[in-house]
Amino acid sequence: MAEPVQITFLGGLGDIGRNCAAIESQGEVLLLDCGVLFPDEDMPGADFVLPDLEYLRDRADRIVGCICTHGHEDHIGALPRALEWLSFPVYASPFTLGLIRNRLEEREVSDRASLIPIGDHDRVRIGSFDCEFIPVTHSVPSGLISAIRTPQGVILHSSDFKLDLNPVDGRRTDLARIGAITRGEGIRLLLCDSTNSEIPGSSRSESEIGEVLKGVFAAHPDRRLVVAAFSSHIHRIQQVADAAVESGRKVATLGLSMKRNFALARELGLLRLPDHAVIEVSDAEHYHPGDVCVVSTGSQGENRSALAMAATGDSRWIKVGPDDTVVLSSSPIPGNEARVSRMINNLVSRGAKVVHSGQLEVHTTGHGKQDELRTLHAVADPEYFVPVHGEVRHLAAHAELALNMGMPSDRVILARDGEQVELSDRGLANRGQVTSGDYYYVNGQLIESGRELFSERFILGGQGVVNVVVVLSREEGRLLARPRVESKGWVGGDLVREFEYAAADEVEAAVEAYLESGEDDGLERLVRRAAGQFVNHNTGRRPMIVPVIIEL
Repeated sequence: MAEPVQITFLGGLGDIGRNCAAIESQGEVLLLDCGVLFPDEDMPGADFVLPDLEYLRDRADRIVGCICTHGHEDHIGALPRALEWLSFPVYASPFTLGLIRNRLEEREVSDRASLIPIGDHDRVRIGSFDCEFIPVTHSVPSGLISAIRTPQGVILHSSDFKLDLNPVDGRRTDLARIGAITRGEGIRLLLCDSTNSEIPGSSRSESEIGEVLKGVFAAHPDRRLVVAAFSSHIHRIQQVADAAVESGRKVATLGLSMKRNFALARELGLLRLPDHAVIEVSDAEHYHPGDVCVVSTGSQGENRSALAMAATGDSRWIKVGPDDTVVLSSSPIPGNEARVSRMINNLVSRGAKVVHSGQLEVHTTGHGKQDELRTLHAVADPEYFVPVHGEVRHLAAHAELALNMGMPSDRVILARDGEQVELSDRGLANRGQVTSGDYYYVNGQLIESGRELFSERFILGGQGVVNVVVVLSREEGRLLARPRVESKGWVGGDLVREFEYAAADEVEAAVEAYLESGEDDGLERLVRRAAGQFVNHNTGRRPMIVPVIIEL
């Protein structure tokens, strides 16, 4: 009997983000990624969302390492927080490690992890796990597929991937090596990216975007080009730089992460352009608009991002105006559509022209569509399959794709965050929920769990708050002062004082009746009910009622 292997999904199965899985065998834990989820409109005030790290805290002394498959925040962004509690080595490509190092230094936890570089086709033992790393094409350089040899056979993790036959850097997904493993020892379990599992066909090559961008540059020869893209998308930035240099423009970066990643990629030889073509963004205003290209962060309209601030006139570096053409070289992430639309309106109101993916094909996905998924499945020919990285509908569509390709239904498992699957001599089984599955939200310096906080924020943001202060003497059985009602965001204008005064009358009558009755408890509930009934009856609103009882 070979030792069983458990895989616990701590994030990434139900959301596009917070990707993290724990592979356990022979008393050891190997992590696959440790990323964050960016909050949507249902999470007001949250900076980002972590995977369920409590599960790892209980196994802290058993973690032998973390493989980071590539440098996107949804795969590496939670490492700084995890390393505040834990300590383990991190394995990744040099570019991914460079991105990680910046994040760890920002949180002052760089001493909590040794950063170990790995490259294409390296084979490394991490604890008892024999790991091989296979090149994969994605929208960030140096992504890696992981072939993890365990007592139960090879677990193949696709990472985020596409099958680009003409990638910008010439580095293709190595299907030949995957096929060799399949024909040799075989692939026991496939964990595969599901992001585009609902979309037929194949994704466009990244190199095709370069020709579209050159056309945009040629069409705006006398205007400054501001191109917004993800700062980790070095292949896209390379094509922007090529178009800029070809048209005689200087290139400047806008946004801290863009500046850092631009420099890191040049240092590693992943981004190539002559030194004379690079200027500081502080100097961009001194050039004729047609001689400059600014590469910026903020394509998703995030609050305080470089482009969003420029769109509202709050950037200290550039002033967007009638001489600018802004290119959004991305597609809105689901949930960001309203932010992006608002930013476009702000840019246009300042006189800029805006080019986006709804008009021209200035973006292509980094995730394989159905034909590419079928190709990977056919080459890997896994014994078992678990779809990963996607919302519930993406996971379900990917499972259906595998079934339509002939995989038996008992060999395809749909799992969710917090669930654990076990690979044993008997096969693959879902052991169900083994963690709480809670979301852990980062709010500034605090980490909080559960969604109750957001319910309260929605009430505060939509209905307001009414504070009711009651001062009384239990011993004398009387109020020592008239109740005081103060509100924020409930009603406005001249009505607010009138309503607050009338609400205080209602509370005063209710409390006096309570004191006359001689009851000992339930006063806070009574005050909330009296104020709430008045508020709802007179305004039809349901603000948060906060009773404050002071007994003297």
